[in-house]
Amino acid sequence: MLSAVRALVLPDSQRRSLDDLAQDLDLSSGDTRSKRSAFWTMLTLSSVIAVGGVLTDSTATVIGAMIIAPLSTPIMGIALASVQRRRIGAVAVVLSACTLVIAVGLVFSLVLPSDYDLLANSQISSRTSPGLMDLIAALATGFAGAVALARRDVAAVLPGVAIAISLVPPLVVVGVCLGRLAGVLALGALVLFVSNLFALVFGGMVVFAALAYRASTEQVAGRPARRALAGMALLFIVVFVPLAANTTLTFLINTWTSRAKTAAEEWLADSPGAEVTSVDAKSQTLYIHVRVPGELPPVQTLLDDLQGQIPNGIPVVVDATRGRRVEAGTVGG
Repeated sequence: MLSAVRALVLPDSQRRSLDDLAQDLDLSSGDTRSKRSAFWTMLTLSSVIAVGGVLTDSTATVIGAMIIAPLSTPIMGIALASVQRRRIGAVAVVLSACTLVIAVGLVFSLVLPSDYDLLANSQISSRTSPGLMDLIAALATGFAGAVALARRDVAAVLPGVAIAISLVPPLVVVGVCLGRLAGVLALGALVLFVSNLFALVFGGMVVFAALAYRASTEQVAGRPARRALAGMALLFIVVFVPLAANTTLTFLINTWTSRAKTAAEEWLADSPGAEVTSVDAKSQTLYIHVRVPGELPPVQTLLDDLQGQIPNGIPVVVDATRGRRVEAGTVGG
């Protein structure tokens, strides 16, 4: 498999040397003071830019923060150190960086009004409910990032990789949600970040191993290799289980709302000019939004139609025109 990846990635003449790659990814080599100063300065600035973009719901501003964020450097450093079977000092840097970014988001959340709706902000809502497709996209981006680092001729794609993999914005969202005491939303954003981190490390390990950035044979076996593999396995489980569960739940909710809309349309079929505008599920309640010129048909008929289409025990609320809201009752109740 590794030989096939190597053939696809690049010819040997285009491969960067191990020394060049280590200089870029290892903050503890070369001019350490300058590297760390630049890293922490740019990380802090990118965090402030990201939280500004998130709180103002500005996609352009968030993209700017992604481009200048340096967090992928130590993460790819973890991948290279794992392949070389040496001590992974970058883990401490990544953990410290995550703490800083989350703290920035938490501090800025204090300026939000008490009635601020987090889910009404697309920058927050889009990062608090990740699914398996997010992991698949992140894995492809992780491979792309590793290839761009290893090749001499495609470094120009790295800004695109930074945008696609999104590291700092999810952590900012974690801080904002924690500041608003929205633990579930914060956990969702944290899962998104961890999935992106896993994708970068995994993609980097595969590509760097395929390009023979490995330690010598006598250094391959041993505890560091086992630790790296065990860590990656644990990280995969931590990422895959919640993403799979959320993807399944999203699929079920979409199925149930679709069925509910069909049942509601049948319920209104004998009311001229009536229509179902939308159906959504919030806080374990099904909301059916309708537009009806006259009176609503009996809501018990709707509840009867919904039986067998969605799980029993779900409360149903009908939102009609002119501010009318009818608590229809509970399916199967």
